[in-house]
Amino acid sequence: MAVPKKKTSKSKRNMGRSHHALKNPVYAEDKNTGEFVRPHHVCLKTGMYKGEQVINIAE
Repeated sequence: MAVPKKKTSKSKRNMGRSHHALKNPVYAEDKNTGEFVRPHHVCLKTGMYKGEQVINIAE
């Protein structure tokens, strides 16, 4: 069984966890409606994705 030879300091331990923090979600403005949507996601209001109609929205 592998056993560490020396104790990991608090600084080294916490530096390894530096990428674990939560990040704010990114939003982009939709060109057609002007609403904010997630990048690479379908606009649920219009059903458009990359200029193509992918979902039929019943009005």
